[in-house]
Amino acid sequence: MNEPFSGAVGLALSAVFKALKTLRPDRPIHPTGVALTGIIQRHPGATKSGIAWVDSPGSNAVSARLSRSVGTPQGWPDILGLALRVATETSRADVLLASTGLSWPGRLLLTAHRHASNCKLTSLMPYKGSLGPVLLAARPEKSGKYLPAAPDAFRRTLGTSPWTLGLYHARPSGRWTRFGTLVLTLDPGTADLPTRFDPLEHSLPGAGTYGWARRLRKPHTTPPASRPPNCRE
Repeated sequence: MNEPFSGAVGLALSAVFKALKTLRPDRPIHPTGVALTGIIQRHPGATKSGIAWVDSPGSNAVSARLSRSVGTPQGWPDILGLALRVATETSRADVLLASTGLSWPGRLLLTAHRHASNCKLTSLMPYKGSLGPVLLAARPEKSGKYLPAAPDAFRRTLGTSPWTLGLYHARPSGRWTRFGTLVLTLDPGTADLPTRFDPLEHSLPGAGTYGWARRLRKPHTTPPASRPPNCRE
């Protein structure tokens, strides 16, 4: 992406963020959420992503937060977010997913939903892998139960049941390949998480970041020196 363009977009997003912050000083976006805990089982297929963590089998404990971006009234559609904190072999990694489509170019467009059970979530911005750019996605598996996206309603409806999602990777315009399964349940210790997730500073093992993506997320910071995509956080 063109550097001046990405910088301008980043500054525009920053201005919107600051405006929301005057209304909600603590959490300008995704003000309330649902704390979840669970596990990721990785069982990659033959198609490689170029990200070491995605392409290797294994399992990871995860804490998660499901939230609605704008915080519209209960029952209204909203852009959904699923933030994951993954316990990796060396440290931790944060992954941010937002409700989009899965088609091209729908995977790059935010969409609003009333239910968490029928939304598709992607990383929206690609990771930098050894084979090129990589998008990640999570898609709830069909369970016959509609899960409202509003936090209180989600908790009541999910109860003690697990929420299972398939995990996928793809090139920005390529086909999705399943590489794992995410199983989440309500966190018994807390209703919501105060955790701040940062996928730039806590990336997945083997995943790098494009400079333009960093400028969009943090327009006032200077990108760090380039590192090889197989580095570990």
